[in-house]
Amino acid sequence: MLSKVLSAGLLGIDGYLVEVEVDIAQGLANWNTVGLPESSVKESRDRVIAAIKNSGYSFEKRRITINLAPADVKKEGTAFDLPIAMGLLASSELIPREPLADHLFLGELSLHGEVKPIHGALSIALMAKKKKIKTLILPEKNAREASVIPEVKVLGVRHLADVVGHVTGERPLEPQGPAQARPSDSPILPHSLDFSEIKGQTQAKRALEVAAAGGHNVIMVGPPGSGKTMLAQRIATILPPMHFEESLETSKIYSVIGRLNGSETLITARPFRSPHHTISTAGLAGGGSHPRPGEVSLAHNGVLFLDELPEFQKNVLEILRQPLESGVVTIARALMTTTYPARFMLISAMNPCRCGFRGSRLKECSCTPIEMRTYRNRISGPLLDRIDIQIEVPPVTFTELTAAKEGEPSERVRGRVLAARTLQKKRFEGARIHANAQMSGRLLRKHAPIDAEGARLLEQAVTKLSLSARAYDRILKVARTIADLAGVTQIGTQHLAEAIHYRSLDRNYGM
Repeated sequence: MLSKVLSAGLLGIDGYLVEVEVDIAQGLANWNTVGLPESSVKESRDRVIAAIKNSGYSFEKRRITINLAPADVKKEGTAFDLPIAMGLLASSELIPREPLADHLFLGELSLHGEVKPIHGALSIALMAKKKKIKTLILPEKNAREASVIPEVKVLGVRHLADVVGHVTGERPLEPQGPAQARPSDSPILPHSLDFSEIKGQTQAKRALEVAAAGGHNVIMVGPPGSGKTMLAQRIATILPPMHFEESLETSKIYSVIGRLNGSETLITARPFRSPHHTISTAGLAGGGSHPRPGEVSLAHNGVLFLDELPEFQKNVLEILRQPLESGVVTIARALMTTTYPARFMLISAMNPCRCGFRGSRLKECSCTPIEMRTYRNRISGPLLDRIDIQIEVPPVTFTELTAAKEGEPSERVRGRVLAARTLQKKRFEGARIHANAQMSGRLLRKHAPIDAEGARLLEQAVTKLSLSARAYDRILKVARTIADLAGVTQIGTQHLAEAIHYRSLDRNYGM
């Protein structure tokens, strides 16, 4: 007898519908799974048979064929255990087939019949909403995560017997109530950090405020101990809260890799990712034999901090060029191509030279000109061209360290950032972008006009510093953000001058 059960798989961070067809026929005992199943799907045979028997249901081994449609998409993971088990029970006439039509089943089965959690429940709930599927049955630990989508009735189950009881009508399950997004901590940073803890560095703090207000990329150059890492970590405390769409996108990424725990519904704190400089290309961009999101995607709508930038492998750094420009990263394999979102603020830090003390008042630099050139050439010109704000972070003086007066708190800085972002939200309403750094060339010409005096200043800067067309656009975007912080519509020469000042690597060292 043939039965059909609805299930779902994952392509990138999006769910897609899978029809699990189970046919039991007379003949020699045999089990055949078709539809491009991975080894984890093929191994479901022994788990499912043991789970059915240990749950108290008789199961006669006959000729079993399982088809996972669409058959041209590779299926992987253990979430197909539960729908295969329900299909086998329906084809064996142990449960009715009619109630299965309006349900979508997901879950890994243990040998005892327990339903274990899966990855990507949030993405699959969104897909179920689009396909107008009424009920989603999945592991109890994933129910809260999926219930963020209120249009789908979510039933959390612990055991195969609970699913059978619900389908037969003997023990109907209560749906999980719609969950509200709760504030979540940043995956790395505690909330105790504050801008007021930073001594001195007035220019650097101003530059980070501009970066936070417009979503701009930053590179900080300074000797060891000047406070680059402290500054980078505290930028998370002045960023605006995420919109619901941003939170949903980020949460989907963490859901497909199993990083959302049972108590979380959506990630509401902007991610702050800080990978070590030994990271591989697959670790940064994503990939592997079974593609997974990398650090650039885990930092989506948040901050990617790369400390000691020249210490990263050059081929790893060059991977950043695509996501910095397009906001996505594409991973191509022989049988599939996966695209992950990767729109983040890049905050990077580096020493001015190999020994780290070039220009320092504390210690004399021991690097030769060739060593300095070799060190700086580890970062390519095209990558630097994509970084909007380039600032020098000098050593903190003893007077600044011992000053009794605390700096400006994060809450006050964040207020100005929010005011600037509010202007940008109104400006880009309906344009599917949220910040000045995301403006296309067309939007830049529309929203960042300059007068004749500003054009002359910018022409001098482009000519003297040999800036590229991309750097020209970056200066305009930063100037637009500086004007927003000042609360003015027209970009003035003072805003352009400050934006040009933030191209310190172009100004002092050349590309």
